[in-house]
Amino acid sequence: MIALWGAGVAPWVSAGAAQQADPYADVLSIGGSVTEIVYALDQGHRLIARDTTSTYPEKAAGLPDVGYMRALSPEGVLSVRPELIISENGAGPPETIEILEEAAIPFVVVPDDYSRDGVVAKIRAVGEALGAIQQAEALAAEVSVQLDKAVAQSGAYDGAPKKVLFILSTQGGRILASGTNTAADGIIKLAGAENAVTAFEGYKPMTDEAVSAAAPDVILMMDRGGDFGAADDELFAMPAIVATPAAANRAVVRMNGLYLLGFGPRTAEAVLDLNAALYGS
Repeated sequence: MIALWGAGVAPWVSAGAAQQADPYADVLSIGGSVTEIVYALDQGHRLIARDTTSTYPEKAAGLPDVGYMRALSPEGVLSVRPELIISENGAGPPETIEILEEAAIPFVVVPDDYSRDGVVAKIRAVGEALGAIQQAEALAAEVSVQLDKAVAQSGAYDGAPKKVLFILSTQGGRILASGTNTAADGIIKLAGAENAVTAFEGYKPMTDEAVSAAAPDVILMMDRGGDFGAADDELFAMPAIVATPAAANRAVVRMNGLYLLGFGPRTAEAVLDLNAALYGS
């Protein structure tokens, strides 16, 4: 089920009801994976704007940017005059969403599920919102085959699975890491590895002692750099990391955030690339 609200539409409507409406011409996409799916469905010509996280494909950069998906301003969204908004789960802040609801703009929230089936469901949900059902079914079938092959290949490693610690940020010398039920946790598992942290859900700061106890074989990070991603020498000198197997082997993998964590049409490729980086296959 997808959430849909707006003019003349009940706050929660099934996806089947949404597809009965005529396709909207001017669409705002919020969330990098949603934008990626819209283009993969050959519906990019209907996009009038996107959010800051929508960095792929490159042509998306030519669209007006309404801001970061979790810090949207109602003025920025309303200025592009969307007829339909399709968003990943978690767009906000709540007061902005309330104003958009009052403006009676249909707003579809695509569910997140960080799994093989979640990718397929997301493709179908975006296609349904756009009225591009046939295109979505074709893309979903293609991506399903790719994902099955990628997961099978990643699972073929016959050694002990690597323990991977995903670090979202090292800002201020503090490690913000992934627990369970996150995109990082999902991609690590699909790539044939184990999440080194299972004591909590979501992304949380970890003490030096907890990181050392997790004993990751590999550190996984986004390649965005800056204050959020320490360089290798700095990373492996951190008190929390220095005693881990990852530090002993200077094992760190850095990948583009949207590619790694988007759970969109390129996820099968990301699974294979991560598996190769972890196991050298």
